[in-house]
Amino acid sequence: MGDGPDRGTGGVGGRPGSPGVGEGLDFARARSRIGGLAWKTPVVPLDLPGAPPVAMKLESLQRTGSFKVRGAANKLLALTPGERAGGVVAASSGNHGRAVAEVARRLGVPATVCVPDWVDPSKLRDIRAAAARVVSAGSSYDEAEERATDIAAKQGKPLVHPFDDLDVIEGQGTVGLEIVDQFPGVEEVVVPLSGGGLVAGIGYALKDRGVRIVAVSARRAAVMARSIGYGRPTRFPDERTVASALSGGIGLDNRFTFAACNEVVSSHVTVSERDIESAIRRAFRECRLVVEGGGAVGLAALWSGRYRPRGGAVLMVTGSNIDRLLLGSLLS
Repeated sequence: MGDGPDRGTGGVGGRPGSPGVGEGLDFARARSRIGGLAWKTPVVPLDLPGAPPVAMKLESLQRTGSFKVRGAANKLLALTPGERAGGVVAASSGNHGRAVAEVARRLGVPATVCVPDWVDPSKLRDIRAAAARVVSAGSSYDEAEERATDIAAKQGKPLVHPFDDLDVIEGQGTVGLEIVDQFPGVEEVVVPLSGGGLVAGIGYALKDRGVRIVAVSARRAAVMARSIGYGRPTRFPDERTVASALSGGIGLDNRFTFAACNEVVSSHVTVSERDIESAIRRAFRECRLVVEGGGAVGLAALWSGRYRPRGGAVLMVTGSNIDRLLLGSLLS
């Protein structure tokens, strides 16, 4: 694969004036590009008597403990060596920052990660362990994003956006290609919804296959779903939630994922804090899986009965980076 950019890489990335969000996305190219940095993760069946076949796609076992490494790797590898040389900047509530930091470390690229004050302590430790510079940037994700944007602009460094970037969307969508290989005949994919990068990537990767995308939001971190209800990107205050990986805004100037989610999502489901906590416990006790709150919302939707599969379904289990003290308190 070529090492130069396939799309504009200044700012949040993407091609101004492109005819549609999904136009020109090449998921096979991205899959080849990131192969040395992102792992192919397993699909494991769930036993649901009387239901259509259902399985879990365990991105919780991905390098850095979440799917985010796919988009981070594709974005950094789409930059030219010259663009990478000066370092990159990101804003994150945890998993994206950890992914950017690790990919940057492996590529020998300096990284700065801006985080809100409430970032998960375990994720913060891992970001620092990957030698990234951490900037604490206020009480909300939006403040962290504004700080990252400001640093990138003033220092002339590429901003690696966590979701609203075509290279990031393309990288996240590579998981869709794995799903169709591992679960032939898949009819539905159940995907956690936050900023929408993963939903957009999987949705576009599987669009021509007629696969339904079910987007699951945490009730206290449902900015995208609520914005879709309002008909425009809208800002809401951050709320404390066990699904902190899904927290944060989508940007009032959202360029790609708001439109993409409107296009590719077949249905929306919202789960409560109690649903998510129960799913974390059940995943640990019945499946021997460590799953963080944001990664467990698909399981929460299924096990709470808020989602019922209409055909062969794959549930995205997207992260395992839960603080040990929190996990212990939920299991006690």
